[in-house]
Amino acid sequence: MKKLTEPSLFGTLIEPTTLRIERVLPGPIERVWSYLTDAELRRQWLGSGVMELRVGAPFEMVWRNDELTVPPGVRPEGFSEEHRMQSRIVAIEPPRLLVFTWGEQQAGEVTMELLTEGEQVRLTVTHRRIVDRKALLSVGPGWHAHLDLLVNRVSGTTPEPHWDHFNLLRAEYAKRWSEM
Repeated sequence: MKKLTEPSLFGTLIEPTTLRIERVLPGPIERVWSYLTDAELRRQWLGSGVMELRVGAPFEMVWRNDELTVPPGVRPEGFSEEHRMQSRIVAIEPPRLLVFTWGEQQAGEVTMELLTEGEQVRLTVTHRRIVDRKALLSVGPGWHAHLDLLVNRVSGTTPEPHWDHFNLLRAEYAKRWSEM
């Protein structure tokens, strides 16, 4: 895995409430797509929840971050063992585009775009309408840590403890975005 401090791994704010973060994964694109859409594969790096792959379909995302790595690391204060979120598919173009709402109130939206680059696949995640700084300092390191887990899962490498990685990232994002 690349070093934590490598700038290319960090999410960037492309506007005040929009985070963009990328990872390059081993292909083919269909395999990476399955890690985004198949509940069991997605559970290994993000959250479970069956998705009916059609526009307008509701789904529930269920996070159990303590189960992502062994050991899980130290869960930060204020985070529960399980978190559930109701979402809805906004757009889908298999195997290259998945857009869904972030929560019941549709306050936010996540776009996942896949692009084949030779034998690799570039995944770009864009999270729009992040409500405030507190949410931003959870969403930024959250996506970063979860995408690092995805790289591990797709590459067949052993990840570091999830919560420990998240805690380090949260401190680093707070420093990087201190002027906000």
